[in-house]
Amino acid sequence: MKKVYLLIIILASFHGFRATGQNSRNCGTMEYLSEQMANDPELTFRMEAIEREVDQWISNNHNQRVQAIITIPVVFHVVYSTSAQNISDSRILAQLDVLNKDFARLNADASSTPSVFQGVSVNTNIQFCMAKRDPSGNATTGIIRRQTTTSSFSSNNNVKFTSSGGSNAWPASSYLNIWVCNLGGGLLGYAQFPGGSASTDGVVVLYSSVGSPSVPGTATPYHLGRTATHEVGHWLNLRHIWGDSYCGNDQVSDTPTQQTSNGGCPSFPHVTCSNGPNGDMFMNYMDYTYDACMNMFTAGQAARMTASLNGTRSSILTSLGCTPPSGGGTCGVPSGLNATSVTSSSATLNWSSVTGATSYNVRYKPTASGTWTNTTSTTTSKAISGLTSSTPYDFQIQAVCGATTGSFSGSGLFTTLSSSGCTDTYESNNSSSTAKIISVNTDINALISSTTDLDWYRFTTTSPNTYIQLTLTNLPYDYDVRLYSSGLSLLATSQNGGTLSETINRNTSVAGTYYVRVYGYNGAYSTSQCYKLRVNTRSSAWRLEPPMSNANKDKLFSSVIAIPNPSSSQTIFEFLADIPGTASIKIVDVTGRIVHSGNLEVEEGINSWNMDVSELNNGMYMIMMNLPGEHRTSRFMVQH
Repeated sequence: MKKVYLLIIILASFHGFRATGQNSRNCGTMEYLSEQMANDPELTFRMEAIEREVDQWISNNHNQRVQAIITIPVVFHVVYSTSAQNISDSRILAQLDVLNKDFARLNADASSTPSVFQGVSVNTNIQFCMAKRDPSGNATTGIIRRQTTTSSFSSNNNVKFTSSGGSNAWPASSYLNIWVCNLGGGLLGYAQFPGGSASTDGVVVLYSSVGSPSVPGTATPYHLGRTATHEVGHWLNLRHIWGDSYCGNDQVSDTPTQQTSNGGCPSFPHVTCSNGPNGDMFMNYMDYTYDACMNMFTAGQAARMTASLNGTRSSILTSLGCTPPSGGGTCGVPSGLNATSVTSSSATLNWSSVTGATSYNVRYKPTASGTWTNTTSTTTSKAISGLTSSTPYDFQIQAVCGATTGSFSGSGLFTTLSSSGCTDTYESNNSSSTAKIISVNTDINALISSTTDLDWYRFTTTSPNTYIQLTLTNLPYDYDVRLYSSGLSLLATSQNGGTLSETINRNTSVAGTYYVRVYGYNGAYSTSQCYKLRVNTRSSAWRLEPPMSNANKDKLFSSVIAIPNPSSSQTIFEFLADIPGTASIKIVDVTGRIVHSGNLEVEEGINSWNMDVSELNNGMYMIMMNLPGEHRTSRFMVQH
């Protein structure tokens, strides 16, 4: 309760603090919230209740890693006084595509996320569709156009009412309203948090910020559609990443504390508020950087948004806005997109029929490309060829009903096979939320087909076969592998150099679900050679016998060997145990503070234990190990 109350006080007094990042975007959401609270004193208490609701939902669902996809109907209100402000349908559809890709982590620049933040970068499982049914049940394109004599709007909500030169909101219980207009005072956009009036609920964005990399706006460097992504994040209850205070709290645990907003495109790492070595998460959509520098939401932010959609905004879950009315007067939108007969150079695209359609427009492109290839079909499928091997593709379908043309569908996705015939049947699995289930004691063959390709899997162990050995072999380049718990805590990493095979042994007898992440070191990939992943389980511990130099063998009788020493990332601790059993481990810094503790099952003979030290500060540390019948200590250095 204290945390929520303090949060509301901070928000209510926001006019006393303003972000100081240079060359940064101008988001008016917090100023708008301050005005709302001044005009509606009860809003503070409603937002307190919403915060408690969000905390409770996250607490009750924190172990549920795979959420159903939630699709939100969107209506765009284009309010214009000049022809330039009356942006085209293609710009609006391109903006919708940006929203869908950003929220699904299918954005082409996802690979730009620093590796230290890749593990918390997620598909939010939130998507958006153009409204197909209006509040009266009639067919619609989801685009409302209103000409106005108002040359520019501010954050006073005039754009949200026809009587003041704008366009009335559609019911907030069923639609996300996005107003597109000319905003004055350098304002890029503003949004309404959950808890405000339904008549003003939604997002407002500057018309020239609407677009995508392939159909950009003109508000450079805020012209690639990320203003809408940022403001929709607010609409779903996300705060600015710096917490709108000096080293503030954005109510999300996996975003680093940072001093204030970041503008432009900072160099990584940008350290503030003692948040080294990784520094600010300035590439987060909720910072103030340029559009081209934003590329991620975190798992914690996704949980907060999903909590909003299962709480105060839950009515939108049953909205019929995405479903065209039967017998409607306009051409519907194809659904059920899928690809079959996929080879290294061809595929057959399929979709469901639309009532009244006489033909279909088909367009497809590599996911990373901004250029579509267009074709047509008179049936509900289309064979395409001339594709590039081992490449992710998007495709969209548009129905033609005589003289009436519907809107393009959302994107269907598929990945072509490699030219060698290596078949990757697990895509798309680029995030923990889309991890594919695999069987234990079975070979898994798959591709890392591009610099943006990350492969996530999950498997389950059952008693008594709870000891895990994970191997990654047949590597075309330098690939690494990580093992995570069901809660996505990192358990171990194997990152040998070059094409050496990777192995992780997990000798902790815990039955449950685990996650595996395979990735190319420094963007390594191959479009032709599959790697082989295998997860073996058994009822007894795996023997750990790493390569050992003669010099280190003598030291093992009295010490613990750290390799390498000093280390900046992964450290292997080698030691000798006289008898099998359980060892307790503590890592202590020079002040005597315990920075890590845990238990490890050991076998008689040479053992090893891996630890990721990348999060530790530079300096000297001591490892203290209580083995069955003996005690070992040793010093090691962390140096980044």
